[in-house]
Amino acid sequence: MLGQVMTGVADSVMIGWTGATPLAASSFANVFFSIPLFFGIGVSYAITPLVAQAEGAHDETKIIDTLKNGALINLVTGFILVMLIFSVVPFMHSMGQPDDAVTLAIPYLSIIAISIIPTMIFQTYRQFAEGLQRTRMAMIIVVGCNIVNILLNYVLIFGHFGFPELGLNGAGWATLISRCLMALSIMGYVYYGKKFRAYQAGFSFGNYSRSLISKMLHIGLPAGSQFIFEAGAFGFSALMMGWIGTTALAAHQIAINLATISYMTTSGLGAAAAIRVGNFLGQNDRNNMRSSAFSMIGMSVVLMMAWALLFIFGRHFLPGLYIEDESVIELTSSLLIVAAFFQLSDGIQVVTAGALRGLQDVKIPSLLIFVAYWVIALPLGYWLAFPLNMGANGIWIGLSIGLTLTATAMVVRFNRLSRSKNYH
Repeated sequence: MLGQVMTGVADSVMIGWTGATPLAASSFANVFFSIPLFFGIGVSYAITPLVAQAEGAHDETKIIDTLKNGALINLVTGFILVMLIFSVVPFMHSMGQPDDAVTLAIPYLSIIAISIIPTMIFQTYRQFAEGLQRTRMAMIIVVGCNIVNILLNYVLIFGHFGFPELGLNGAGWATLISRCLMALSIMGYVYYGKKFRAYQAGFSFGNYSRSLISKMLHIGLPAGSQFIFEAGAFGFSALMMGWIGTTALAAHQIAINLATISYMTTSGLGAAAAIRVGNFLGQNDRNNMRSSAFSMIGMSVVLMMAWALLFIFGRHFLPGLYIEDESVIELTSSLLIVAAFFQLSDGIQVVTAGALRGLQDVKIPSLLIFVAYWVIALPLGYWLAFPLNMGANGIWIGLSIGLTLTATAMVVRFNRLSRSKNYH
């Protein structure tokens, strides 16, 4: 999970070395890229709990059908999302952002948008393998492709080894190439791997199940909506940062980059919770289902406490890895203090959301996330930032409150549903 976002982290660090304006441009572009991307990833999450439950029930046919139908859903979703991103490009100059940042952001966004398609292919086979409790190879592939991305960034951003100096666009091409390599690698692993030979029929075309596609969409679309509401909230907060200025937007990009690293390390525990809860649900083993979920929630608390301490004590050092602009570093350091306080809430909510996906409960959690962020957090953040003149810190305080409300509601819901003997 961490490896998946390290592409963006490496891009931000290396783009930051070229200046504050390209970094602000990448932040603005990522508003329109990350929301569709995370929605697509959420849609792909429908595969894991269904495969895990089918494995728990020893239903090989359902595992194959889930792979085949999931691959179709994810590929179609990828193409739709790319078209949606391209439809936004003509309106980017009219959103009140710094004009020089927008000019750089448009071609960069046009390149990275295409990478959603190979990402969705990768997600199909990664989620399938995870449902069968095979997670190591996906990690190896992601780490390897991150190394490729960093090398390509070095060559294409700065123009080494005879290549032209492409700047921000070079980071876009590096991302697209590395994600295509990720997709091809995971497909080869699942198709040729000995542990998956019984499921090769899942690569065939035709004989799709309308009822299974419907069931997967009933899980995947609300799960994707959860990501839209959360990523959208952080995306809209980036727009508000742009209303403050380039410095605020660049600082937000660095702080959100670091907060995303901590989030994704704990998101791995959320994926594990979805697998174990789904597997124990298939076995009708409610006691182990609850103990596995709450064990991982406890693990997330410990992990996020470590991240909170790192953000507090490294609040000046960490931004310096991205940029040398003192005004950006100073503002980022204050945002990292706020980020440190919402680490526990962030960890608890992502693990509990995974446990609820394992129960195939996604609609109510989506509603909870929408209310916490869009009804409470963002209006509060706007009020703190502008009428109360708290600036960038006010926006992040609002987001922190949204995360805390989400975490509380998620835990209460999982505790109630997992105790219910009537829930299947």
